[in-house]
Amino acid sequence: MDKASQNQATTSLLSLAVITLNEEENLGRCLESAAGLADEIVIIDSGSTDKTREIAEKYHAVFEYHPWPGHVAQKNRALERCSHQWVLSLDADECLTPELKEEIQRRINEGNIEKCDGYLLNRKTFYLGDWIHYAWYPEWRLRLVNRELAQWEGTDPHDHLKVKGKVQKLKGGDFHHFSYRNLQHHMEVSLRYARIGAEADIRNGKAFKPHKLFTSPMGRLFKFLFLKRGWMDGWRGWIILGSAMMTAFVKQAHLLEHKLKNRDVYK
Repeated sequence: MDKASQNQATTSLLSLAVITLNEEENLGRCLESAAGLADEIVIIDSGSTDKTREIAEKYHAVFEYHPWPGHVAQKNRALERCSHQWVLSLDADECLTPELKEEIQRRINEGNIEKCDGYLLNRKTFYLGDWIHYAWYPEWRLRLVNRELAQWEGTDPHDHLKVKGKVQKLKGGDFHHFSYRNLQHHMEVSLRYARIGAEADIRNGKAFKPHKLFTSPMGRLFKFLFLKRGWMDGWRGWIILGSAMMTAFVKQAHLLEHKLKNRDVYK
């Protein structure tokens, strides 16, 4: 093998990075979707008590326990633990479609993956028995990156990958998201994320602003009606809207509660 071929073989190897906590329902589907594509699987777990580890070991994953430091920090730990230059980051409740897997494999085989430093993948969500076509779609997410140029950023729980270099949309297939088991699970996660978001704002010194109790939920309404046309998803779309507005409102309510409990700090 000549030097150019050796370099291509080395840089084309792909790692899959996943963070987990009690993901026995989802993890097998996630890992199976990348079988034959990822040469290495790295899983950072924050204390699963179900069969998550057993499933990970079935796919010969590198499995490491690390106490939960937050979404951004945990995903960066998973990224750092990968040994290959190229990393595919998925949540445990996500998986590749065969079409997207084939497109990624084609890029690797042809050596075209090196033309960019990161690729945006389009995510499609399955919710309450059907696929969402508007409210949560399209959702382009940077998930395939050159590890040496990439880092997770954002404010918990809203993390996002960022790469220093050229980024391109990778068309030809979606990756799927099985986000909520049922309506109760959706509402529980929404309320938890509202609290986590408020706590992150407090840590970052962002003060409560009264007008946001109104403008923040209304911003979600505007996005739903005019930017995403979420009403075209029928009753599922309206539930998604209600949850989004509730989450925005509850986050501001948590900030207000913190201000009222800490009046001396805000004087």
